[in-house]
This record gives sequence, structure tokens and C-alpha cells, in this order.
Amino acid sequence: MQLLDGKFVSEKLKLQIAEEAADIRQKIGRKPHLVAILVGHDGGSETYVASKIKNCEKVGFDSTLYRFENDITEDALLQKIEEVNNDPNTDGILVQLPLPKHISADNVTERISPEKDVDGFHPINLGRMQRNLPSFLPATPYGILLMLAEYNINTAGKHCVVVGRSNIVGSPMSILMARNTNPGNCTVTICHSRTPDIKKFTLDADILIVAIGKKNFITADMVKEGVVVIDVGMNREISNETKSGYKLYGDVDFDNVAPKSSWITPVPGGVGLMTIVGLLKNTLASAKKEIY
Repeated sequence: MQLLDGKFVSEKLKLQIAEEAADIRQKIGRKPHLVAILVGHDGGSETYVASKIKNCEKVGFDSTLYRFENDITEDALLQKIEEVNNDPNTDGILVQLPLPKHISADNVTERISPEKDVDGFHPINLGRMQRNLPSFLPATPYGILLMLAEYNINTAGKHCVVVGRSNIVGSPMSILMARNTNPGNCTVTICHSRTPDIKKFTLDADILIVAIGKKNFITADMVKEGVVVIDVGMNREISNETKSGYKLYGDVDFDNVAPKSSWITPVPGGVGLMTIVGLLKNTLASAKKEIY
């Protein structure tokens, strides 16, 4: 078993991003600029946004955080997004999910300009991704591709099983792993909550990508020897063992699955760190006008 070390890869790639950011600053006269919008005070969202802002600073980006209370109206939020869309000094916009129930995440996503959609969720970017055209890729799947490439994991001709079909991870991941690219060229099976006997499919996986949001869902009896395991799970539980008062668990029972794996991501220290790299690379590409 070998670790797919998100900390090592993300630090390496952030050094490269910082060098490119310094170059682009010379060319356009300003730093790449990411705007984050946070609604409410969800603990996980607060942590994620703070990490994104911190990493922007680390690689030499400017960042702006707009905070709103839970009672902001959808119209007011959409108006703010439109204002940022029209700001020529902004390269990327992210609206941290989840949003309050009275606000449609779809309406918010579609209001963000595709040219600044560095989370890669806009239907135009997803459509361009499906057609293998230049686009902003969803940040978490993008980060996974970067990790697979960094470790030279052979994906061509492999059976990739994706557990979870969310628009943020599972669905785009299945498309990316099937595309005629490297990493890619897999035969892909996508499983979800309505799939009977998921174990039958996971046991056949050469590459298993799990994003179902259930602690330790994948157990040792569900994987074969030599499988490559990508655990996207970030399940927070209250704990006395950590300073934060929370402990993170993946969707994979790491201790028992790892011995059967050829490669596996830890939680924490795996995919979460790569998600931020995907976001930073999209923002840099926007500043360089590489996509649109």
C-alpha cells in the first residue's frame, strides 16, 4: 500500500501556481483575484472558505470575502453575484455551498458568469467538459485528476467505479474518467443509493472513487487486492481528540481497506487539499484567459 499524499502534491503544485501568478501579475498589472461569497455560519463552510482565502494568499492571489446572514434574499444574493460578474478585476467567483433552503443553488450557480465559474459548476462549463472542450473543471474532480497524474497512476483501460452521483463530484468524475484523456480512458460504472448490491461493482473496480457522504461506507470485503482508492468523504464528527473539537472520517474504512490497496488517499490529507489546488488552477487559468 502506498499513500496518494494530498499534502505533498498540493504543496508542490502550489509552488508552481505561485510562480505563474507572479508572471501573470507582470503581464496584467495585478494579481489573480478570487471572490468568495459565504452565506450564514455553517462550521464546515467557515472552515473551507477560510482555507481557500489562506491558500490564495499563499500563492500570491488577491481574495475578497463577502459574508451575508442566513436571511439574505435570493434576489439580493443574485444581485451581488451580478456585480462581481461585471468587475473586470475579478477572475473567479465561488459561492460556498450549502445555501439556506429559501435560496436555489441552481439559480445561484447559473447566475455566475461561466468565464468566472472557477468551481466548474455552471451548465456551460459542464457541457464543455462533457465534449472535451476547454472548460473550468469542477474543483474536486480536477484535483483528483491532478493527483492521479502526479503519481503516474495508469488509468487507460481500467475499470473505474464511482460511488456517488452528485453534480459536484460523482457525475463529473465519471465523465472525466471516461474521456479520451490522460488520466482517463477508463470503463466507468457509477453507483448510488438506488444501486442494488453495490459490493458486486466495487469488488470489480481497478480504481474506486467514493463520494457518497457516509462514514466508513466502503469496507475491506468490498474491494479487491491492488485497487486504487480515492476517498472523497469528509464526514465531521464531534471529538475530544482534536483541538477543533471535530474529527474527519472518510467514506472508506481506511484502516482495513488500505492493506488491500495499491494506492489510497487518506482523510484528512488527501482529496480535500487537492480540491483547493483545482480551484487555484482554475482561477489562474481565468486570469490568463486560457479558457474563455
